[in-house]
Amino acid sequence: MAAHIRDELGITETSQSNPMQAAFASGAAFSCGGIMPLLVTLFAPVQSMEYWLYGFTILFLIILGVISAKTGGSSVPKAIIRITIWGTVAMILSALVGYLFGVNVS
Repeated sequence: MAAHIRDELGITETSQSNPMQAAFASGAAFSCGGIMPLLVTLFAPVQSMEYWLYGFTILFLIILGVISAKTGGSSVPKAIIRITIWGTVAMILSALVGYLFGVNVS
């Protein structure tokens, strides 16, 4: 079993995952991803805030997709498409839930 893991899967003692490193990287990524739209709310005009937020959030998702692809050694276009599509789906579903429950922020 150890030979299979080492030879076929490429998992060795030095290439095992580090949960603490992953937790800190994930926390930093989520913090960075949350701070950027918050900065938009400080400087964008209130009358068209949702459009500014949506536009800049898509831009920030693209930037984070590039960073994650470069960091992980993945395909940059695939990462951008995946992160942007699923981020947009999450925003649409959040807006839909707010609409269904009559949430009005004014």
